Amino acid sequence: MTPPTVFGYDEQQSEPVDLDRWVGLAERVLASEGVTDGELTLAFVDETDMAELNEEHMGERAATDVLSFPLDAGLDAVTSASPRDADAEPLLLGDVVVCPSVARANAPEHAGTVDDELALLIVHGVLHVLGHDHAGADDTERMQTRELSLLEQHHWNAPAPATFAAHRPHP
Repeated sequence: MTPPTVFGYDEQQSEPVDLDRWVGLAERVLASEGVTDGELTLAFVDETDMAELNEEHMGERAATDVLSFPLDAGLDAVTSASPRDADAEPLLLGDVVVCPSVARANAPEHAGTVDDELALLIVHGVLHVLGHDHAGADDTERMQTRELSLLEQHHWNAPAPATFAAHRPHP
């Protein structure tokens, strides 16, 4: 059993991205979720590439902030509760694709800062790869609660700042 591996790629030039930092965040989120095996790809792309992915996979003709593509395994297959043969190939968890320029545009009304927005999108994307969803109100509340907890634990190392508006009710 090997710890999960995150492969990071920055394929855009519009926004500076600290790739090692964001890969580290994704790795810590996977570990906190009990993932003990697997590979995840974290890619940062420009608006053109994101719009193409969004249209191809979601039927929307615009760039979005994050897309997640789960692959081989759900959460049960990669946690310590289900150990795998040490010689087995790593499971392909999936891909998380983030568009930093869309994140920058959304940040003031959502997470507050570009840094917090990118962190939220990475956590959100990883949780989707692991099977979390926000299709209904209960699912949304569970996912947002988990996102906030993971951000406090691995991004801020403290309670959420007052500027983080993503999971607060709007007046």
